[in-house]
Amino acid sequence: MTSSTHDEVRNAPPIPVANESTEAFWQLAKNGQLATQRCNSCGWQSYPPRMVCPNCHADPPSFDWTPVSGRGRLATWTIVRDALLPGFADQVPYIVGEVELDEQDGLRFLARLSGIDEDALRVGLRLRACFADGGEGTRVPLFEEDPS
Repeated sequence: MTSSTHDEVRNAPPIPVANESTEAFWQLAKNGQLATQRCNSCGWQSYPPRMVCPNCHADPPSFDWTPVSGRGRLATWTIVRDALLPGFADQVPYIVGEVELDEQDGLRFLARLSGIDEDALRVGLRLRACFADGGEGTRVPLFEEDPS
């Protein structure tokens, strides 16, 4: 690897790496579907993945990844102006939002917002999931304004 190639790799955004508990999430994302973890005992949906259902505390816990509509409302946001990782330096400023999904009260998903001007941000803004190339065949969920 040449020095310039090494620098390009080091300065690229990190690539998501699936593990046993997130493999199905990333596979669904690769196919353009947003998913949340669903408890097989009570049906409660959670994100991020949990070890125990926060609703029923089933023992033993059992979860599946379930596709969701990807639609919701902006609950809060922050504007990132300083890149904590070198791979994001050329992308600042960018907006990260917490989106309450339509499927369940309190079911929130934290992701980057795409194509939304800072001046248009407001609590309750309707959003929908979209996906961006995450590198090496992965797709990363983002949210954009939902015109419907």
